[in-house]
Amino acid sequence: MNSARSFVLGLTLLAAAPCAAQSRNDADVPARPEVAAERFRGATALLEAGVAEGAFPGAVALVGLKGTVIFHAAVGHYGVDDPTPVTLNTIYDLASLTKVVGLTTAAMLLSADGSLDLDAAVATHLPSFVGPDKARVTPRHLLTHTSGLEAWRPLHLETATRAEALDSIMAAPLTAPPGEQYVYSDLGAITLGRIVETLSDTPLDIFLRERVFAPLGMQSTGYRPSPDMRDRVAPTERDPWRGRVLRGEVHDENAARLDGVAGHAGLFSTAPDLARFAFWMVDAHHGRLDDRSPVYLPPTLVREFTRRQPGPDTSTRALGWDTPAAGRSSAGTLMSRQSFGHTGFTGTSMWIDPEEELVVILLTNRVHPTRANNRIRAYRGWFADSVVTALRTP
Repeated sequence: MNSARSFVLGLTLLAAAPCAAQSRNDADVPARPEVAAERFRGATALLEAGVAEGAFPGAVALVGLKGTVIFHAAVGHYGVDDPTPVTLNTIYDLASLTKVVGLTTAAMLLSADGSLDLDAAVATHLPSFVGPDKARVTPRHLLTHTSGLEAWRPLHLETATRAEALDSIMAAPLTAPPGEQYVYSDLGAITLGRIVETLSDTPLDIFLRERVFAPLGMQSTGYRPSPDMRDRVAPTERDPWRGRVLRGEVHDENAARLDGVAGHAGLFSTAPDLARFAFWMVDAHHGRLDDRSPVYLPPTLVREFTRRQPGPDTSTRALGWDTPAAGRSSAGTLMSRQSFGHTGFTGTSMWIDPEEELVVILLTNRVHPTRANNRIRAYRGWFADSVVTALRTP
């Protein structure tokens, strides 16, 4: 990865160079596509280097500032057996971005209308959630990954149906007392997804489509893409369990066992759709929404969900969302501490800085053709830093 390392060295030197003082109101926002391309040429070069060096077959990146898309790029192709060029409207398997774009948003909506009490016992809503110490587990624990539930288990191998998989999670023992340890848990997210379905009396996919995606105009976002969308979907892994390259069906095996709809994974989307969502989140954070807004959330609630929560020292978690970690982070090193975001196993990430009103989206299918390729870990932070540096440089 010599060329990528050389690029990052140059980026570091550029970031350290003197520049004019910046505020969130004096950024020189590109007004013409050719200006944007010039300002973000380093970011584009980094993505092209990622394709050349095999970090991912293709990628779509989008940068938004103060409610306007100021840069986007599509590089590379769909996969090893598909030379189709990636476009801005390519659909990606979001993997764990589902936890925030879908599940956490649903939790916010139900909290806003009084249906969901973050500090009530999970068993209040899911009576089968039983076992030692499990009566003390709350939705807040599930959102901060401090419930004591284990991170993962092979439900796709242990069970044969969605019902069996859910029953297995409800009966799963805790590995630590609630609130004492941070363990990033897919099982916790699946459990919270069941609470959303119970409180709303609606399947999670329909709840999100009707309450979030359709009102916000996110026409290419949802679970289980329809067959007519398949050609726009970037393939993921050549999956040994299912014996085929996955395209238009969820990569996560446990989400597949749950029929493609779960709190932890399963959503597909595009960069423009995610930009709509992120701009809405920024507006909600700043209290710009009102009764005329397609989806309303009170600003105090949004700020609470997106600020780092008290808890174990190892945790950087807000409620559902993550916050930048010191040192190596998918948010890079330059975004503010008020930023919030998340990543997805398939090679996706989204970071939002509400103070700068900055949105940085990176979508890739790095698991194609195999999940053994982990080079995306470095590129996420490098890309975020390249964007912030480009905006700060006169």
